[in-house]
Amino acid sequence: MAFGIMDISSSLIEKQAVEEIAKCNEYTSRYGLTLSHRDAVELFETRTFALKSNGRIEFAGGIIDKIIRGFCDSPFLSMHNYCETLHELIEIFYFYKNETLDLLSDDDLLEFMKISFDSTCQGSLELLAGRELANMARNLRCGYHPDYVEFLLNVKDDDSEY
Repeated sequence: MAFGIMDISSSLIEKQAVEEIAKCNEYTSRYGLTLSHRDAVELFETRTFALKSNGRIEFAGGIIDKIIRGFCDSPFLSMHNYCETLHELIEIFYFYKNETLDLLSDDDLLEFMKISFDSTCQGSLELLAGRELANMARNLRCGYHPDYVEFLLNVKDDDSEY
């Protein structure tokens, strides 16, 4: 009996989450970006997989709609790469929630991701995950500000060539 309740509850959560994702089309269409119902279902599945693989649980609808709304105005997104990029951003987000030891709020992590994606990474998910977020997570774990840059400490104050 408990498994039946769990299946019904899980089904309702998925249905609600997929509807929330689909509602984002009203906002993102102004940027020429939309998702199909199937895309929304697959994004929910990616979220579920990312949560499980990172040992996380969520009680609310999740972060997908925040990622969609936060990144849809990026100059590096088009219909050609939109859905694939969202899948990767979801996986990256949950991985770095763990790597930052939850020291950043969801909104702060997303803001850092978006700023980095649009600026220093120039739309590269590899640079975002492999460099910018990795450095930021290391900084936080070491007790530094997320934007801390180590090489600045090595600059000589006197007789510097800079």
